Amino acid sequence: MTSLLAALFLAHVLADYVFQSAWMVAQKSKSETLFLHFLIVLGAAMVATGQLADPWIYLLALAHVIIDWVKARFADDGIAAYLADQGAHLATIGALALIAPDLYATGLWGTAPAWVAHAMLLAAGLIYTTRAGGFAVGKLMQRFGDSPFTTTPTGTAQDGESLQNGGFWIGVLERGLIFLMLIGHMPAGIGFLVAAKSVLRFEATQDTKKAEWVIIGTLASFGWAIAITIGVIALRDALPPLEIMRPTP
Repeated sequence: MTSLLAALFLAHVLADYVFQSAWMVAQKSKSETLFLHFLIVLGAAMVATGQLADPWIYLLALAHVIIDWVKARFADDGIAAYLADQGAHLATIGALALIAPDLYATGLWGTAPAWVAHAMLLAAGLIYTTRAGGFAVGKLMQRFGDSPFTTTPTGTAQDGESLQNGGFWIGVLERGLIFLMLIGHMPAGIGFLVAAKSVLRFEATQDTKKAEWVIIGTLASFGWAIAITIGVIALRDALPPLEIMRPTP
């Protein structure tokens, strides 16, 4: 069942954060966009589980787009709706794993080495930590109004000589580094990351509002990365162990 969870998690991440464009997100309430997203979710689930005709895969994709339709139709674009949407998707994945635990074992990857499921989980975890975390932090910061940093006509936050989209890439890299450090059993490196960011951001945070903005965003980004990575580690430890080949004496 744990291998199935890893596969379905990867399918969800690919469908929502890799193959779903900004245009699709903006047009999610339209039936044709939902159908296109249904096909993407279905295709990702088929590839990840190695199942092409199992009805549970189709029901999973249907449940996914129903959740998206409900969010687009009745919810706002805030952090609470985003977390509820993601929680519903992950709960659906967990429910399917309980109902049909042999879905992965009877699929194309059922006889594959254990490292395949491990690779799926780590890839999904890295994408979810970096990409999904960026949306979560961005929606959280909307609660505090407009950014105190100068904003360009295109909506990109700038401050003096800041790079275009610099804040976005800083967030992606810091969450990715946290994920890698925790997976690699190097949690002490997170303290170094905090110190380095504090030093580099010192001049930009002399203003109280800017300082609070950076602190809240940083703590939210770090918190998301740590929480998701802890979950990934827990699931990884429950996966079938990797078979390490020992040298012949």
